[in-house]
Amino acid sequence: MSLDLLFPFGVLLALVIYLIFTRNAFEGRMLKHYEDKFDEWKKHNKAAPSKDTPKELVALLYKKNYKYELEVFKKEELELLNISKINIKEMT
Repeated sequence: MSLDLLFPFGVLLALVIYLIFTRNAFEGRMLKHYEDKFDEWKKHNKAAPSKDTPKELVALLYKKNYKYELEVFKKEELELLNISKINIKEMT
């Protein structure tokens, strides 16, 4: 009786071992494929890191009699102030 089941269990064991090895080989191929694609993407993607420009003094702000006065050094800076939003940073 025990010899009757030896052949099916042997086939089942061989099938499991075959599937384990083929899955590992497939995962290895897919990993190499995606690593190659990533290297190719890095080669073609030329995203330059953004460099911050240094701060530049363009105007002075004064408070006089509960009113604020802004003195701008250059005329083109005044035009940019008219069309742009101003970020206010509190320095305490």
